[in-house]
Amino acid sequence: MSEKSSSSGSDEDADPESAQHVELGGVLSKWTNYIHGWQDRWVVLKNNTLSYYKSEDEREYGCRGSLCLSKAVITPHEFDECRIDISVNDSVWYLRAEDPEHRLQWIESIELHKAESGYGSETSLRRHGSMLSLTSAASALSATSTSSFKKGHRLREKLSEMETFRDILCRQVDTLQKYFDSCADVVSKDEFQRDRVEEDEEDEEDFATTARAEGEHNQNNNGSKEKLFPPASPKSMNGIDFKGEAITFKATTAGILSTLSHCIELMVKREDSWQKRLDKELDKRRRVEDAYKSAMNEMKKKSHYGGPDYEEGPNSLINEDEFFDAVEAALDRQDKMEEQCQSEKVRIPRITPVPPGDAYSTIGTHRFAAKVEEMVQNHMTYSLQDVGGDANWQLVIEEGEMKVYRREVEENGIVLDPLKATHAVKGVTGHEVCHYFWDTAVRMDWETTIENFNVVETVSDNAVIVYQTHKRVWPASQRDVLYLSAIRKILATNENDPDTWLVCNFSVDHDKALPTNRCVRAKINVAMICQTLVSPPEGDKEISRDNILCKITYVANVNPGGWAPASVLRAVAKREYPKFLKRFTSFVQEKTAGKPILF
Repeated sequence: MSEKSSSSGSDEDADPESAQHVELGGVLSKWTNYIHGWQDRWVVLKNNTLSYYKSEDEREYGCRGSLCLSKAVITPHEFDECRIDISVNDSVWYLRAEDPEHRLQWIESIELHKAESGYGSETSLRRHGSMLSLTSAASALSATSTSSFKKGHRLREKLSEMETFRDILCRQVDTLQKYFDSCADVVSKDEFQRDRVEEDEEDEEDFATTARAEGEHNQNNNGSKEKLFPPASPKSMNGIDFKGEAITFKATTAGILSTLSHCIELMVKREDSWQKRLDKELDKRRRVEDAYKSAMNEMKKKSHYGGPDYEEGPNSLINEDEFFDAVEAALDRQDKMEEQCQSEKVRIPRITPVPPGDAYSTIGTHRFAAKVEEMVQNHMTYSLQDVGGDANWQLVIEEGEMKVYRREVEENGIVLDPLKATHAVKGVTGHEVCHYFWDTAVRMDWETTIENFNVVETVSDNAVIVYQTHKRVWPASQRDVLYLSAIRKILATNENDPDTWLVCNFSVDHDKALPTNRCVRAKINVAMICQTLVSPPEGDKEISRDNILCKITYVANVNPGGWAPASVLRAVAKREYPKFLKRFTSFVQEKTAGKPILF
């Protein structure tokens, strides 16, 4: 993993709210599809964009895909400590780092680039969100206010009356204000004149000489007061009838109050209908939102149904029934493809010389010789025992000469059911059957479940170590197997014992084929024991293929590993083992037809 920092401009010109762009590049595992699973890709984080290339050497040819991180959602996986899910709208990248530390480094770098883009940060909300939100709220309020009274003619009429009353009331208030202003002017003038009269009275009192003259003088003064202060009448001030205006004002306010009461009554009456309509609209909206969410979930489920969250695992989002249906559908597709390939395929004849039986009867001296001998003895002791009287064995398939038995065994939730099949095939010997089962040169001619295989080591002439990966059946994880395969001719202890051959395959470890995260390593212990039965020919005729019969006993103890449901594993075993035996024995009959018998 590599990092580079780049910045442009001086420190003074730089935006204090943004940090330097950090370029990050390294290898991440990317989920490609349910066929190829996780693949290593060179991923580059630069300029708020995440891009990936097939490898670091192919950067010059352009990226194979990119995501803009501005609106990306980064989700660390809940259970897988090395996994990151990055989604932009409907596009989702599933990525895995080599360890949790590298995952944390990638997450921090991606979040930094996302923050620098200005989306979703507090700064961007301050810069762009406030005025838009206020304007939108004001527009919505205005629209609501103006549209609230579009219905209900009686209410509109009452509001028109309110407008009329308001105009009348305004005019009356103006009139009354003028009247009050006039009253204030008159009172001011009256007080001024009264002050002057009182001053004159004081002057005249000094010159009064007689009581008569004083009385006349007072009479004249009273007359002058009446002349100076005539009584003010309601109509004398600018021609305003104060009493009438007061009555009218009272009537106007009473009309306003009455109209307001009518408006309130109408609003109360319409409130129930408005509430019912609102409830209906809210209910419609809820249903539409639920339908939208359901449709989006279905669309996401379909678009990402082949994603890693739906494959086999302890936290798989697919339930057992869906898992079973998906496996069964995938096996049906494989069967159809195989039938089509078989009809179109022309087998290339392979010359595979078969060594004499003596070469397979010796015990080897290689490092696995003791283990091979132990396996051979165990299978010859236990695998040939009759299962008819054992209640633990259940007959699950019977087709002609072929019978398949199963004993249900589980350990820590993993299905470890031993399987045992017996079959009888005419026209072939046990040597021929075991040879073609062991020979890797013809393996791909009859085995349809293998994607690829290779011989890791040739231990001896009759023992090889083989690594093979099986075709994936989604949503089950892909399996691989590393095993030693040995072929052995079993020496007869007396002359009545049939000619017996055995091939045993059992799991081993090897430095050249270590387990990987891409496959679940299965463990196997398999044996095919073949006995040749010969019926005497008529007269002096030579023994032909019509006189021979091969009795096959096939036993398999498989630990599939992983987290596949028990019902699925048992159903697949019940379906595939009979098909495998029929396919293989038909291949052996085809290969040996017309050839000399090999005992």
